[in-house]
Amino acid sequence: MGIPSEARDIWANARRKNSVVIPSPAEDHKVSTAKECVQEGVRAGLKAAAIACVASAVPTLVAVRTIPWAKANLNYTGQALVISGVSIAAYFITVDKTILECARRNAHYNKRA
Repeated sequence: MGIPSEARDIWANARRKNSVVIPSPAEDHKVSTAKECVQEGVRAGLKAAAIACVASAVPTLVAVRTIPWAKANLNYTGQALVISGVSIAAYFITVDKTILECARRNAHYNKRA
């Protein structure tokens, strides 16, 4: 089963109030920056998945109607797997690249002269 949401919230709030450790303002900035990076990655991933869906659907559907091998071996499930596989791969690759790029952009390295 699991912990009911009300009990979980009460327990989490009680732990926060009794905590000895106080987060620094820099941690709040890091959390907000991380959330922005994730949101930016998701937006870019959805755009890439939509483009990849169209870019893979058109040739797949044309191939199924014109190429004898594809006509004989790719049923509706196979066509859907080809299209969704390309879309999912494009989404995750783009999200990963975007989040890493954002993290590099926001990283602060100590430069010693």
